Amino acid sequence: MTPLPRRQFIQGSALAAALASMAACSTSSGNDDGPVTFEGTGPITWVQGKDNSAGKVQARIDEWNKTNPGEEVKLIELSAEADQQRTALVNAVRINSNAYDVVSLDNVWVSEFAANRWVVELPQDELKNDDILEPVWQTGVYKDKFFAVPFHTDAPVMFYRKDFLAEAGVAVPTTWEEVKAAIDAVRALPGHENIGGFGGQFAKYEGLTCCASEFIHTAGGGFYDPDNQVIVDSAESVTGLQWLIDGFSQGYIPKESLEWKEEDGRNAFEKGDLLFYRQWPYQYANSKDALGTEKFDVAALPSIDGKAFVPTLGGHNCAITKASKNKATALKFVKWWISEDSERYQLETQTLAPILGSLYEDADLLQKFPYLPILKKSLENARSRPQAVFYGDVTAKIQDSIYPAIQQPGSRSSQDVITALSNELKKLEG
Repeated sequence: MTPLPRRQFIQGSALAAALASMAACSTSSGNDDGPVTFEGTGPITWVQGKDNSAGKVQARIDEWNKTNPGEEVKLIELSAEADQQRTALVNAVRINSNAYDVVSLDNVWVSEFAANRWVVELPQDELKNDDILEPVWQTGVYKDKFFAVPFHTDAPVMFYRKDFLAEAGVAVPTTWEEVKAAIDAVRALPGHENIGGFGGQFAKYEGLTCCASEFIHTAGGGFYDPDNQVIVDSAESVTGLQWLIDGFSQGYIPKESLEWKEEDGRNAFEKGDLLFYRQWPYQYANSKDALGTEKFDVAALPSIDGKAFVPTLGGHNCAITKASKNKATALKFVKWWISEDSERYQLETQTLAPILGSLYEDADLLQKFPYLPILKKSLENARSRPQAVFYGDVTAKIQDSIYPAIQQPGSRSSQDVITALSNELKKLEG
């Protein structure tokens, strides 16, 4: 295989990438090792992060297994943490292991796995339909070829304890200043003096990259321009980081969230220890079971200093490994996994954001999930993390730079932090 340059990128913004043209492809991958045809039937594995849905994923796979004898799918669950999931997947595909057939990739891993030909090119003409949200579809494209079809997308929303807001006589906030005022009002109530304010995933892992990026992007900053040049050292990026640092220093973002990943914050929210939570929509099903809809609700994330909040585009894509021996079955399963029935099932049982635009306007679904218009707006406004071939290095530099700044607010100026981060990202270009 021809050696790859240290850093290669597809479009940094999913919305910008939606404007890029896509070349037609056939059922062959056309990679450096020659074409790969989708042949071979038999048992396969589906590999994803830990299932937090109390068995809903396995239940769906059981449906496949009942109707596809001889082509059974075995669920393999990896860590709940994105960083550890990626490590496990990379370790397997690097040795060309055939233990993994169809794998779930965070959409920012697609370029890395495609560039290294750890996964095969997919026949987009067999997978695409006009109902798939275009920015979401584009997350599977690398260098005009299609390698990983999305099966659910993601964008954060703001969960809030509407019982506590009602007790304080406070309306649902729409701006950051209103969020802070609401926190102050609830903390003035007996028994709520120490409630956490606005939580997020600020532990030193991928969640930090997502959350910190949102403050920087909202301020008008960014990490790379469309020509793949590092642009993070800007007044806008400094402003966004300062907003985040101030949230911690002023006590509106709880210091406990420095150790929180998704489920940690959810537990605090459901226990009544957190008023607002920046979180992915999967939580809705969990909180509905734990609290009932009379105690919580979902709103759009707040504007900051007059600027509309820019969420991080999340989501996961299906890819077929190069080493899979039963690629025909794997492709058949992928088609089923992204079908409308499967998308409905994921939404109704796990509140995962569907890839199909029509489901956000479905009357029955809107009755069950009234937050869908809020989520769709979040998706439309979302911006991707840098989709780098060496994304692991990029996100590690972001985390290494920003975590100390929020852990010890005031220890370094936001300008110094941003300048140092810029220098570190530029070193990766070599």
